[in-house]
Amino acid sequence: MKRSTFFLLALMAFSFACSKQRISKSDIRHAQKIFGMEFTPSQISTMQDYLNSNLRGYDSLRQSPPGFEVIPAMTFDPLPQGFEFSDSPSEFQFEFDQEVKLPENKDDLAYFSVVDLSVLIKTKQISSLELTEFFLDRIRKYDSKLQAVITITEKRAIEQAKQMDEELAAGKYRGPLHGIPYGAKDLLAVKDYPTTWGSEAYKNQVFEENATVIEKLDEAGAVLIAKLVSGSLARGDVWFGGKTKNPWDLKQGASGSSAGSGSATAAGLVPFALGTETLGSITSPSNRNGITGLRPTYGRVSRYGAMTLSWSMDKIGPMARSAEDCALVFEAIYGKDPKDIMTISAPFSYSNALENKSLKVGYFKEFFESDSSSSGENNSAMIDKIKELGYVLEEVSFPDVGYTRAYDVILRAEAGAFFDELVLSGNSSTLVQQGESSRANSLRQSRFIPAVEYLQANRHRKILIEKFHETISEFDVILTPTRNFRQLIVTNLTGHPVLALPTGLDSTNHPTSITLIGNLFEEEKILELGALIQSKTYFHKKTPPGFE
Repeated sequence: MKRSTFFLLALMAFSFACSKQRISKSDIRHAQKIFGMEFTPSQISTMQDYLNSNLRGYDSLRQSPPGFEVIPAMTFDPLPQGFEFSDSPSEFQFEFDQEVKLPENKDDLAYFSVVDLSVLIKTKQISSLELTEFFLDRIRKYDSKLQAVITITEKRAIEQAKQMDEELAAGKYRGPLHGIPYGAKDLLAVKDYPTTWGSEAYKNQVFEENATVIEKLDEAGAVLIAKLVSGSLARGDVWFGGKTKNPWDLKQGASGSSAGSGSATAAGLVPFALGTETLGSITSPSNRNGITGLRPTYGRVSRYGAMTLSWSMDKIGPMARSAEDCALVFEAIYGKDPKDIMTISAPFSYSNALENKSLKVGYFKEFFESDSSSSGENNSAMIDKIKELGYVLEEVSFPDVGYTRAYDVILRAEAGAFFDELVLSGNSSTLVQQGESSRANSLRQSRFIPAVEYLQANRHRKILIEKFHETISEFDVILTPTRNFRQLIVTNLTGHPVLALPTGLDSTNHPTSITLIGNLFEEEKILELGALIQSKTYFHKKTPPGFE
């Protein structure tokens, strides 16, 4: 990764010009208030030389900044004490409805599931090229309303689609994603195309290789047609080109930071998309835009080639129309990757038989009872529907632990380290938002987090991991409102997988959803239950008006 020579020379000149005692005793007296301590004058005098020595060390390190691909030597382990992986082999069983027919009205293809589109391609009722051009046309027709697409990868897409058609004609079939168009959040590197991270500071950034998930989808035969908007540096739905809209309400943002993935999928611009999540960036846009989103277990999917917000919290997952679609995409992208040392090898065994499996299901009753809105009404109706399927729902108490501050400290410290040069160079001021809740402000604040407090936060996180595992491990699936912030923080800190499912529209005609939480590395259980629920409901088939 290239660095600014001018920036390094300026930094070295500045360091040389400064005196050896850049930190005064007065500086120390004032600075100690930041971390809530008070040292004696003698103690302050004693530490002055050491702090200035540290500062010179920082200067030295900054002269050789690591590339974006470098992961800290300290890695996060999400596994509770004594955790054991399933010893069963991976087995993916998927039966397709061979009776799927090409619709008379071609526009109906916009809301066909990946599953159904796969049948149409395999049976040669439509070519990958035709399908690719169809979705490219929808992007051109509708994206001006949504601002969900940042780069159309048309040349790449047309070449891929033609190749998939040629392979199919020659008898080579790569699997259910063969020839299926899709979009990827613009935090993921795609060779020869800009990867902007939604930020003015990086809008001309081009990488020389693909992210691992892009490579895996290439191998599966999927056709990348667009890079989709990320909120600026994975924050919200505002980026340097504007604000991504919710197709259900164009006056409302799509939520973030996988805003483009949520909006484009909901409006039928792509059959599925890849999103990323650190705190709600898959589940929140899935909820806002009325689609199904899978946030996998931490370490399940390689993040190589993806922008980092938090090395110990970032996840990549599919956003699609249904749980079945998410299962197809997840099967293609999960697995150990030597390029991402935090990936973990574990089996994935899924079947779309849509049968009532013997699952123990619980729910966080307190969260459902505290939501008296029409969203809560939809969630209550969904709970009743799940009971009608024959499941006995058991009440579960949410673990009583402190966690909010731990999340803030960990996220901000790790993001600050990744974007160190952006802040040191002063380019954080180019970010589109600069207010108290902005990413720019968050990155600047990170400089004031002591290393001791970062490590203490991670020790408290370990306690949380153990307590949450103890709470949910006796269940296969636990239900919770998607919009509940407590569960969202905790499951992101612990790394548990979740699936957000649409539950209908509220009183203002905005989508609502419920979340299924699974145990670590047990995505198949939440996906299978989600698919069963969706086979008996219609909420995931609703489409936003104006995007027919």
